[in-house]
Amino acid sequence: MLIRNVEVEGRAGLDVRVGTDGRIREIGRRLPGEEQIDGRGGALLPGLHDHHVHLTALAADAASVRVGPAEVSGPDGLRAALRTGRPGEWVRAVGYHESVAGDLDRSALDALVADRPVRVQHRSGAMWFLNTAALRAAGLDGDGRLWREDERLRHLVPPVRLDLERLGRRAARLGVTGFTNADPHPAPGLRGTLAVLPQRLTVMGVDPPVKILLDDATLPAPGDLAAGVRAVRPRPVAVHCVTRVQLLVTLLALEEAGPAAGDRIEHGAVIPAETVPWIGRLGLTVVTQPHFPVERGREYATEVHPDDRPHLYRCRSLAEAGIPLAAGTDAPYGTDDPWAVMRAAAGRDDGESLTPEAALRLFLGAPDRPTRVRRLTAGAPADLCLLHVPLREALGVLSADTVRAAYVGGRPITP
Repeated sequence: MLIRNVEVEGRAGLDVRVGTDGRIREIGRRLPGEEQIDGRGGALLPGLHDHHVHLTALAADAASVRVGPAEVSGPDGLRAALRTGRPGEWVRAVGYHESVAGDLDRSALDALVADRPVRVQHRSGAMWFLNTAALRAAGLDGDGRLWREDERLRHLVPPVRLDLERLGRRAARLGVTGFTNADPHPAPGLRGTLAVLPQRLTVMGVDPPVKILLDDATLPAPGDLAAGVRAVRPRPVAVHCVTRVQLLVTLLALEEAGPAAGDRIEHGAVIPAETVPWIGRLGLTVVTQPHFPVERGREYATEVHPDDRPHLYRCRSLAEAGIPLAAGTDAPYGTDDPWAVMRAAAGRDDGESLTPEAALRLFLGAPDRPTRVRRLTAGAPADLCLLHVPLREALGVLSADTVRAAYVGGRPITP
């Protein structure tokens, strides 16, 4: 395959030849070849890689009722949303936040919908709320609040149809050629389940790194966490850190256990300024979500402690300190559109904005080294994102509308 007349790293009018082995063979001008694609002067980039996403949850999201602040308001709106579908059928709702209708539990859900099984997932993904009908159908009891019980629920509630083919097609239209699935406890056979996706796949826990999930309520002592890290060495770890105390415990543990190449902080939701040099000394990468302060700004303004607000989802300050930085969408708990994440990163008004070029690089890293930007060179895998426009124009808008086609191993995956 020969892609003609594209812009590669600022050089216009180039041709890119892809071999039958799915790798770039040659980049030059006026290369001979018959099977041609006219790039029409658009930029040719490495395909985007989403470095933190939850793929089965994202696929299930499409078969769920959305009940977040952007979709419903108040108890009446929530009641109407939860009554979609036929009476008696299970309702799976996602994206809930307390600003919609307050705290949920069994009784609160029963007051809204009692004639069908209902389960509602909190926006964080950490909590499920079940009404009485759902608890009885699942053989459970209690107040209907299930914290980090996804694995248990998987065997007790009806399966949700996962339209992974649709997910893969949408991602291809966004220019995404690879995913890192970040579930802390991947289901058995998950890689096989996800094999229908046309994108390349890294599954944390099966592939490096090993995901470590922390919650404040069950937070281990630094020494215990260090022991857990040593137990998985020499593999790197990716530690979920969304609070100040989680980050501090993680840094103490990695100091004790000794860091390894590829160790990551996932999210880095709260990174106090005084910890930035420490992160740098340990050589850690931060895989963050710069769009969350934009998507959730109103809630963060009231829910996040004032002492933590200046330290939310750092970008520029980490980059300026030399901290390796990459991004993931965290979909479905955030947007699944990397271009929207880039726009948010470039548009931050809190002193943490990145240049458009730096925002794009957040998604151009290698799966095993998220901050090692992949380049289009002879011998590199032909995982490509072809744009309609030159790079300068694309950086001005940071929009998925600029994506024309995506290729994995030289094979087109765009519908």
